[in-house]
Amino acid sequence: MEDLSALQDQVDALSAQVTKQGSVVRQLKKDGVASEDIAEAVTLLKKLKVDAEALKAKQDVLDPSKKFNRKTFDELILRKMFVVPSFEIHGGVKGLFDLGPPACALKAAMIDQWRKHFVLTESMLEMECTCLTPAVVLQTSGHVERFTDLMVKDPETGECFRADKLLEDAIDVLIESSPDMPKEEREDHLRIQRQADAYSPEEIDDLLVNKYNCKAPSGQPYSNAFPFNLMFKTSIGPEGTAVGYLRPETAQGLFVNFRRLLDANAGKMPFAAAQIGLGFRNEIAPRAGLLRVREFCMGEIEHFVNPDDKSHPSFPSVADKELILFGSDDQLGSGKTKTLTIGAAVKSGLVNNETLGYFMARTQLFMEKIGMDPARMRFRQHLKTEMAHYACDCWDLEIQSSYGWVECVGHADRACYDLAVHSKKTKTPMLATQRLDAPKDVEVAKLKFDRKSLGKAFRQDQRVVSGALEALAESWATFEPIATALETDGKTTVDGFEVTKDMLTWTKTTKKVSEIKFTPSVIEPSFGMGRILYSLLEHSFYQREGDEQRIVMKFKPAVAPNKCAVLPISSSPEVNAVVDEIGAELMESDLSTRVDKSTAALGRRYARSDELGVPFAVTVDFDTLKDDSVTVRERDSMVQIRLAKSEVTRLVFDIVHGRTTWEDAAKTHRIVQVSEDGETTDAEGATTVVEGTTRGKFSRPAEKI
Repeated sequence: MEDLSALQDQVDALSAQVTKQGSVVRQLKKDGVASEDIAEAVTLLKKLKVDAEALKAKQDVLDPSKKFNRKTFDELILRKMFVVPSFEIHGGVKGLFDLGPPACALKAAMIDQWRKHFVLTESMLEMECTCLTPAVVLQTSGHVERFTDLMVKDPETGECFRADKLLEDAIDVLIESSPDMPKEEREDHLRIQRQADAYSPEEIDDLLVNKYNCKAPSGQPYSNAFPFNLMFKTSIGPEGTAVGYLRPETAQGLFVNFRRLLDANAGKMPFAAAQIGLGFRNEIAPRAGLLRVREFCMGEIEHFVNPDDKSHPSFPSVADKELILFGSDDQLGSGKTKTLTIGAAVKSGLVNNETLGYFMARTQLFMEKIGMDPARMRFRQHLKTEMAHYACDCWDLEIQSSYGWVECVGHADRACYDLAVHSKKTKTPMLATQRLDAPKDVEVAKLKFDRKSLGKAFRQDQRVVSGALEALAESWATFEPIATALETDGKTTVDGFEVTKDMLTWTKTTKKVSEIKFTPSVIEPSFGMGRILYSLLEHSFYQREGDEQRIVMKFKPAVAPNKCAVLPISSSPEVNAVVDEIGAELMESDLSTRVDKSTAALGRRYARSDELGVPFAVTVDFDTLKDDSVTVRERDSMVQIRLAKSEVTRLVFDIVHGRTTWEDAAKTHRIVQVSEDGETTDAEGATTVVEGTTRGKFSRPAEKI
């Protein structure tokens, strides 16, 4: 068999070539170079992608560990009602899913861990902002402009389609069906295809109808193209004149509340605010289950920090944590990841600053805490061609699933962009203050305004203009470009207002300051809870060795939907009374419990619990009625221990809350191995079997004494 290590090297190298060539194509389009050069680069990119897919397919065949039984997994998720299509009996809607009882409990436990791990531990300020957002907020943030695509409709059915994708598909079909097409004509079609997302509505209408004769599924011509925004648009109030949107992210609610949050934190910097809630995106082509949906849960943290000091006081506590990092240079070079401590990554400059690195490490620890496989997680750095112009550094936590590497948590140093744009739009200062250890001299500009000229030019806005100039004058470094422009051109623009030289005079001077004012930078970890939930389901799924019909969800006790199952060995009233007593005691300790009194075989009831990921199962038998002892079975090892009934709740509680482990419990209690047909062997070698009669089931020694 071909060496898998060598094959992995080939896959990594080819993936790096694909990434590098993709970056080249994006840059060429951005620079507006000749279409022939772009076409050549795109052709090479397509060839590299085909080669990479072929090599990965070969790797999957040779490496059994990369196989995932998607069919069995999907059947389990649906059968056990983890996730089901929304409005299923009415035909369902793409991109909408309902969480059933087990997934609902799993998500609640996961979010509870997230809140404890981040919000409570870091003393963050948590908010719950409205999902309905006025248009002006999202216009200011740039979402209205960025989330628009051109759409067309089938005039008969009303079904909507993305216009640029229809154009691209039509060109693909035309080229594939015309192998003898002249090269010049083919290149002309490909040029149009490359610019499909850049055409105006009128241009794309002409291409779809006149050049490519595209028809809707009904056979009718498509409607005229119109802008389609991926945000859900609505109106606020009965008049219908105030436009609003369902928020595409939760962050904007925190940004616009920055001043109140700063006051709530007694003006102290740095600090963090957090929010868990729903986001909405009207995806055109939802796919891949919970990975791309129209309504989703997000957990976002906005850590506000001095842009000149992005250190973090708790960074030393995580500095030695090792992460799998896929830097931009490695993506374009070797195609291989590196395992580094976050301390080394920050020190070398690979990760921009301590605060960003701190949250990356804390995210890794959270994922491990809830049960994600560390070997299938990596942090990928954004390439320069995909990073926002205002961002300093961005790293995505990607989790490997059967769909490949999926971005689940974004970590972005967003600089001062968000607070700055909201401040500029609303004329509201978004400033923080930092007191200096000792006063220092700084160069400033001393201004004197001609109030008559200001009032005549700006009227009610004169205070806004003078305030903006005074804010710039706090530092000569920020005011000097204004002064230069006024001296040279006689005018300049400040926050959208044209200021002329006759409106003010200035002198450069120094003053002693004991505090500085600044617009904070924002470090933002953004968690896609739905994607994390799906990845956790995949990482927890396995089939028992030697019996693929036995499916297990190996949830960690802390996040398992049910912490314990309680099973009677008999249906007798005496046994059931003890079962109810144990179940009630577990529930009183906030340990969600599943009581299964069905008449199915004990092994079958164990299997049911395993499929739901229940970590422990308490079995009440006839010995319980004699000595108040029960057996507790651990899901993954299937090992049972015998202990007093009164110890059960404390043991399960301590394991769930990380105060002890199953391994420790097994060392201090008598172990009883139980086969699935009911035969048990205790530590002394005595063997018992479970037998059934018309009165129920009971255990007895396997050999007569």
